[in-house]
Amino acid sequence: MNRDFWTGRRVFVTGHTGFKGGWLCLWLQRLGAEVSGYALTPPTEPNLFTAADVGAGMESTIGDVRDPAALEAALRRCAPDVVIHMAAQPLVLQSYAEPVATYETNVIGTVNVLEAVRRVGGVAATVVVTSDKCYENRETIWGYREGDALGGHDPYSSSKACTELVTASYGKSFFAADERLGGIASVRAGNVVGGGDWAANRLMVDLMRGLSAGETVRIRQPAAVRPWQHVLEPLSGYLAVAERLCTRPKGPWDAWNFGPDGGSERTTLDVARSVCALWGTPDRLRVDADPRQPHEAGLLTLDSTKARRLLGWWPRWDFEETLTQTVAWYRAHAEGRAMQAFTLDQIDLYERASSAPAAERPTLEPIADV
Repeated sequence: MNRDFWTGRRVFVTGHTGFKGGWLCLWLQRLGAEVSGYALTPPTEPNLFTAADVGAGMESTIGDVRDPAALEAALRRCAPDVVIHMAAQPLVLQSYAEPVATYETNVIGTVNVLEAVRRVGGVAATVVVTSDKCYENRETIWGYREGDALGGHDPYSSSKACTELVTASYGKSFFAADERLGGIASVRAGNVVGGGDWAANRLMVDLMRGLSAGETVRIRQPAAVRPWQHVLEPLSGYLAVAERLCTRPKGPWDAWNFGPDGGSERTTLDVARSVCALWGTPDRLRVDADPRQPHEAGLLTLDSTKARRLLGWWPRWDFEETLTQTVAWYRAHAEGRAMQAFTLDQIDLYERASSAPAAERPTLEPIADV
């Protein structure tokens, strides 16, 4: 990361009490940014926000993105240079149980954020975080590119496709013509894992809860293939996009994929076996496949060529290192370690991996910027 760029820069993050938001805010604090957050109370107990004392180094406002007045007031207090919108209802299964709330939060919440940015003005970069599930998934072996069709089978996935359409529309209709506003982009990432996630019905969370309690762990979709990556991978991409928006000529809107290398694609059964082995209990795994469960994508991968070539972004941790660092975080938490320091140490380790000599990095032939 470019520390000189982020030092002293005011950043407004929605969803800062969540898993990805907590990691991002700690990283921004480490880079020297002045961070303000706006979100609901932490969604689980335990949670990363509390465990790693994320709020100690930032201004934290508890509020709902469905409350436009409170959202705008928090944004005005921050007067940010950069807005990173991460607040969302992020769970597929919950979207089946609460479809209206999912659309209200993910779609209307995004409209409220973009309207607040328009009214406040002075924002150099607005980054809207969606999901790889925004694509119309045809279960192909090819990774989806940023220009592929949007869609979504379940309410969560289709809400993220709607969020993409809203962001593109605001970029083209309002941001491009308003000199008070900087650039706007949407960013899409696949399954992420890392320490501090305790959301329901997520594979890594279920594994860590069960193993920490000494229980047999169960998985529900053993054949589902996901592109597994550590949470720091897409977050580094989001920060790179924000920096680009601040330093390059403004366009109407852009979208970016951040996915792992092809070697990081594994079935959920492969992941579960690896995690149990890392924990030292390879015999505590049970498969409970149930065809009556709600639909979830079986195969979904991203093509991140654009980010590699235009941002110089590339994954730093492979599949094995991703799982090793994730299991290490949960073990440290179970042992009662000081988790803010431990989390910052993992960020430092990731940054040092980012500084690998150029000869050791994956390379692609450069192409002209567009």
